[in-house]
Amino acid sequence: MKIVSIEQFRPRKRCQLVKITTDEGIVGWGETTLEGKLDSSWAAVKEIAAYLVGLDPLRIEHHWQHIYRGAFYRGGPVLLTALSGIEQALWDITGKYFSAPVYRLLGGATRDRIKVYAWWSIYEDEDAARRELEVFLGQGYRAFKAEPDGKWHAYETPKRIDEFVRKAYLMREWCGNDVDLSFDFHGKMTPALAVTLCNEIAAMSPQFVEEPVPQENIEALLEVTRKVQVPIATGERLFTRWGFREVIEKQAAAFLQPDLSHAGGILETKKIAANAETYYMHIAPHCAIGPVAFAACLQLDACIPNFLIQERGDLCLGDGLLKRDWIVKDGYLELSDAPGLGIEIDEEAVKKTYEGDFEIDTWFYNEDNSVADW
Repeated sequence: MKIVSIEQFRPRKRCQLVKITTDEGIVGWGETTLEGKLDSSWAAVKEIAAYLVGLDPLRIEHHWQHIYRGAFYRGGPVLLTALSGIEQALWDITGKYFSAPVYRLLGGATRDRIKVYAWWSIYEDEDAARRELEVFLGQGYRAFKAEPDGKWHAYETPKRIDEFVRKAYLMREWCGNDVDLSFDFHGKMTPALAVTLCNEIAAMSPQFVEEPVPQENIEALLEVTRKVQVPIATGERLFTRWGFREVIEKQAAAFLQPDLSHAGGILETKKIAANAETYYMHIAPHCAIGPVAFAACLQLDACIPNFLIQERGDLCLGDGLLKRDWIVKDGYLELSDAPGLGIEIDEEAVKKTYEGDFEIDTWFYNEDNSVADW
């Protein structure tokens, strides 16, 4: 079996897909969405395609090593996003070739269903948020994540901090104590401010606080972890097992959140999870893009023993791109026996290119027109 073509599609604002076709008619899909940098990952896929066309799609590890190690400049979000999506598509082909879901090829299922959480926040409109919560609870969700609204500075007034804390405890009051509730600081805080906020909300027992500080400095993250009373999570902007190595070895977080469309793909993330397992860290994969990336996450979630919970972004359940959308029941998704990634793409929907504006990175400014962290 040989690869005969590699095509790309952009059907949604936050969804860019790659399709790999073989000479036996087996097709694989992957997701190469790089938020805010779609053209960059598109170009990287084209470069990788020049190597892959004509080769055996089943040699996944060999191709990964060639693409990653064969380049003088390794890693980074652009290359790794392109490589991750292509790797997902190769696994999709492999699963279909052997008539098995990917998780079965990677050791088999360690669970029968996958726990997921949804984004839910009261930081803009409390009345609307209360109504939204009732909808989510009615759909069976038992876990949510929110983020503090707007920009955050190196120092914030007691009024700003108190308002965040008030709303955090109000969310807990509305949800009850049998619901998982987490907070994503999005790397907006300094270590000192992150410590203050984390300890202020510790009594309401959040499941975790995500990315309390920017991702570049592991020592700063470790400082927060050592000084707070809540579990810390990080990893959506780290790549490959080498990018996670220091976080794991220094035990700078309780939970890791690799993104399977950025960190290196399915098998690479399984290796990250295995490294984390030796330090008793659990995995909560990040996924805020499309349904193919989400399907790849579910394959990993099924076969690793140290899985915690799966993020579910707005597009993840299908958004008209799948012939059959994912359905959350009692806060879980049932494990699929379908081959490959376990999904069927609606190709007519995928071929309709999104024509709206795409995200840009430089939209967040402070009051004095200096750049603020996203």
